[in-house]
Amino acid sequence: MPTVAISQANPRLCQSLLMLRFFLHRSGQLLITLLGITVLTFGIMHLAPGEPTVVQSEMNPRVSAQAREQLRKLYGLDRPLWIQYGDWLRRMGTLDFGTAFTDGRPVAEAIAEKIPITLTINLLSLVLIVLVAVPMGIYAAVHHHSGFDKATTVFVFLGFAMPTFWLALLLMLLFGVALGWLPISGYQTLGVSLSFGERLVDWTRHLLLPVFVSAFGGLAGFSRYVRSSMLEVTLQDYIRTARAKGLDERTIVYKHAFRNALIPIVTLLGLSVPGLIGGSVIFETIYAIPGMGQLFYQAVTARDYPVVMGITVIGALLTLLGNFAADLSYALVNPKVKAQSEGRK
Repeated sequence: MPTVAISQANPRLCQSLLMLRFFLHRSGQLLITLLGITVLTFGIMHLAPGEPTVVQSEMNPRVSAQAREQLRKLYGLDRPLWIQYGDWLRRMGTLDFGTAFTDGRPVAEAIAEKIPITLTINLLSLVLIVLVAVPMGIYAAVHHHSGFDKATTVFVFLGFAMPTFWLALLLMLLFGVALGWLPISGYQTLGVSLSFGERLVDWTRHLLLPVFVSAFGGLAGFSRYVRSSMLEVTLQDYIRTARAKGLDERTIVYKHAFRNALIPIVTLLGLSVPGLIGGSVIFETIYAIPGMGQLFYQAVTARDYPVVMGITVIGALLTLLGNFAADLSYALVNPKVKAQSEGRK
């Protein structure tokens, strides 16, 4: 009843309150999900065979069992698992990611050094997906059953079927080895003094293949999703009415149809973030890019628990924030989402 009274007295205030409750509800879900991810990651990581002490000492036969036990005490691995997790969670409350087992370096410092590279590649991939897939999907929907539509269908199947690591190796062999057009490792040329313009060209040449490999699967799926959404909207009665009134086709497609098809597309953008971040491990390892994905792979290989947990938290947080932003955008463009969320309560 109070909400009804407020709605009758001040509709804008009621909308603001509903949006605030929606924001707080989604924020609580985000924190609970993040906590659950850390619990699962921490448990699975410690259940995997091979501790850091074993990995560090297996190639050195002179390391005794006593020395390994001292290392276990030094790393805190001799305590019960729930106590280890509690200590880690308590440190995380002060944004302390701990110290790496392999080199003794603060985990936060290592991640801060690597994360700009990974975020840059992921953002460029996302921009490429939007700039290419949206026009491709719209054109395929407007000209469905055409040659272009059939060609994009084949492209979608290739995008879903082709493994990322295989595509990365093929492009490396073609453009890097056979043709020699592009570098096949790193993100910049080292040991050479370049001007800003030359450095920008050098970055572009190094990142062309990783960005394309990262975006390829998303291009295929996103273009198909845009096509399906546009097709569904263009079959609605109000689109037929607009055509019957003689409106320009461009106005119908972009002003009326696309604006209504945009609602589910916003959600898909947020859901594409996990795939991009997860794919960083593959293409950064193949192309020897010193980003967060490569650091994660090296940490998992060395059983460096603090680094693995730190990267997991950052990656999970970025993924959840992407989904959170999609939820908020969806609620802004479609107010019924807030009403449904309130109704479930």
